[in-house]
Amino acid sequence: MRLVNAVAAAAAVLATLAGFSNSASAQAVAYEGARLIVGDGRVVENATIVVDGARIVQAGAGVAVPAGATRVNLAGKTVMPMIIDTHVHLSPTREKLIIDLKRRAYFGVGAVMSMGADLYDMLPIRSETIPGAARYLSAGRGITMPEPGRMTAPHWINTEAEAVKAVQELAERKVDLVKIWVDDWRGKYKKLTPEIYGAIIAEAHKSNLRVTAHLFELEDAKGLIKANLDAFAHGVRDRDIDDEFIAMFKARPSLVLIPNLPERGVKTDLSWMKPGLPAEEFERLEKANVDSAPAQVFHAIQARNLKRLSDAGVRIAMGTDGNRPWGPHDEMEDMVLAGMTPAQVIVAATRNGAEFLRLADAGTVEAGKSADFIVLDANPLDDIKNTRKISAVYLRGAAVDRSKPVQ
Repeated sequence: MRLVNAVAAAAAVLATLAGFSNSASAQAVAYEGARLIVGDGRVVENATIVVDGARIVQAGAGVAVPAGATRVNLAGKTVMPMIIDTHVHLSPTREKLIIDLKRRAYFGVGAVMSMGADLYDMLPIRSETIPGAARYLSAGRGITMPEPGRMTAPHWINTEAEAVKAVQELAERKVDLVKIWVDDWRGKYKKLTPEIYGAIIAEAHKSNLRVTAHLFELEDAKGLIKANLDAFAHGVRDRDIDDEFIAMFKARPSLVLIPNLPERGVKTDLSWMKPGLPAEEFERLEKANVDSAPAQVFHAIQARNLKRLSDAGVRIAMGTDGNRPWGPHDEMEDMVLAGMTPAQVIVAATRNGAEFLRLADAGTVEAGKSADFIVLDANPLDDIKNTRKISAVYLRGAAVDRSKPVQ
């Protein structure tokens, strides 16, 4: 992380949208005096962010505030982009899904990718702009071998022909990704074979669709790379990765890792969540908040694997799995504990996530981007847990109501 001085920041970050001038603007708001974590590795001290409507029109040091703009003093605060969660599983009905999206905005999450368990009637929500709600992207119905007793939303397929047909259906529905499961769930089910997942990936690429994979074992991970997979929805979980796997990963610079680290198995302080959760939900979490030696072993394998891949320079985004609106803050802490720096983790959770989801107007706090940012009371570069110390959240230029939990 390099500190950008005022002159360099003015050259690198300042920009003005066409049609915007220093004349008075009824909608312009200038947020002044904060430390700005841009989201791409840069930091600007004493920055000003000018928002006009739902867009950022200027951001950086030395910004000339437009005449007539409302001025908001953020001295002593830190601003960072809203978080991008690239792996979630949301509620199956419209009403509950929208609540899920609003709960995420409360915790500073600006966009999510729902990974393969959505029925098609949820997909139109992607095109809606819902006040106070995170953006929603979806892989629709994922693809797996039959898994009786588990989710029935994904396509259950047995042959290459059925796999190709499923991909074609997903392409017709214009899903954002194709999600596959390559896992026998500890011998309970058959898993997609290399021939079948290879056919899925090839067919998806014909329609400019990328494929992301749930997986467990190292050997499957290697096979998926050979088949030209685009992203891992989890890290390898059965063993420590080897040099061959790292070399294979590095040979594919566009390949994305979403670690999705599991629970650490360590009792932690959950008090920071309490204001944002219904009382009964918080009580359930506290009841489950215990030490677990098996969980610690399982977590350690994946943490070591993440550290090795991070050190090798692979592209990492952030995802949480499940339906935990606060989850990104836990995941970011776990990524740091695994050996990544807070700066690396913030880039993974903002710019990298936006780029992976092809959200051109999200992931960084820069001119031309959507005005989606978090105001923090402390610097997360000093301690990643400071992402939880939220003073305010702005989504598309509007303050998110954080006065009470979303229910």
